[in-house]
Amino acid sequence: MIPDLGKYAATVLSAYGASILLLVALVALSLRRGRKVRTEMEQIEQRVSRDG
Repeated sequence: MIPDLGKYAATVLSAYGASILLLVALVALSLRRGRKVRTEMEQIEQRVSRDG
């Protein structure tokens, strides 16, 4: 199932690896930012509901 990449195998596989690494980093950063924003929004909602 794996195609024969010949002399380009190292280049192609390193490109795939770099792409996967960047995608994982992007997802991780997005999730982290989402948690931070959610926490900030909850704090703002509590402050608004408290102050009226």
